[in-house]
Amino acid sequence: MSDLVVVAFDDEETAGKVREKLEQMNKDSLVGLEDLVTVVRTSDGKVRMKQSLNLVGAGALSGTLWGFIFGLIFLVPLAGAAIGAGLGALMGKLTDIGIDDKFIKSVGHTIEPGSSAVFMLLKDVTPDKFLKEMGDYRGTIIQTSLSEEDEAKLRSAIEEE
Repeated sequence: MSDLVVVAFDDEETAGKVREKLEQMNKDSLVGLEDLVTVVRTSDGKVRMKQSLNLVGAGALSGTLWGFIFGLIFLVPLAGAAIGAGLGALMGKLTDIGIDDKFIKSVGHTIEPGSSAVFMLLKDVTPDKFLKEMGDYRGTIIQTSLSEEDEAKLRSAIEEE
């Protein structure tokens, strides 16, 4: 089972730093990330999302490959690749896996202008190392699906006293 953790920060840069740290922790097998999204609410109130999975790009790449293969069969490989890329990109755009985009945007509009948040969908966490690493960044927990005990540990690690 995966756990959702949403943490807000008082500036626009910290969520990006946390994102980099989590990606490194994922490579080091200290945490398993199913999804990772950063949200920045600019000083003019606009909300920008950066997702860890680029489904449009992945869909286009996969569609290009499959389109090229089918194009070879019908002796039009370039046309097949172009059509496959377009269909793959469209399917990637329409596909939503991980954390719901509507939820992310709605929370993004609740944080203060000039601040940021990170949305983590976690599995297989090494708790002591995760808490130690997250303790370097001061933020406010907005929402979690953790048990009360685990949420209290996380709060004490990252929230300012």
